[in-house]
Amino acid sequence: MGNKNVSPSFKERRVKPRTKTALYRLMLILNAVGWFSLVVALVLFHYARPDFISGVQRYWGIEGDNTWAPEYVKALFMVLQLALGLALVSMVIHARRNRRRGDNMATNLFVLVAISTICLVTLVTTFDIFK
Repeated sequence: MGNKNVSPSFKERRVKPRTKTALYRLMLILNAVGWFSLVVALVLFHYARPDFISGVQRYWGIEGDNTWAPEYVKALFMVLQLALGLALVSMVIHARRNRRRGDNMATNLFVLVAISTICLVTLVTTFDIFK
């Protein structure tokens, strides 16, 4: 089960398989921590947002919090910055390491960068984070 994009005269010069190198493992760890931090950001977003006040609560006069929790918003901002930083570092390592045409592109890192950037821009434009 070889690479079908390689010519038959191609000779593999790598001594170690790519998956066994320390740089590859570092890249995987950074990638996993970046995606885990995005999951943590989702949890922080859940706790930062205001309560949903339903019609029944309004009818019975039950008060709900309708403001964002600033400490959770700041934590969300920091975790999203961490996810973006880890993804960018992992992308740089990936770009330095993969030089062959047959090497794959880390599409999931582009997705992580896009999600983190959009969330950070939304937070900065919506909230006054830097108070």
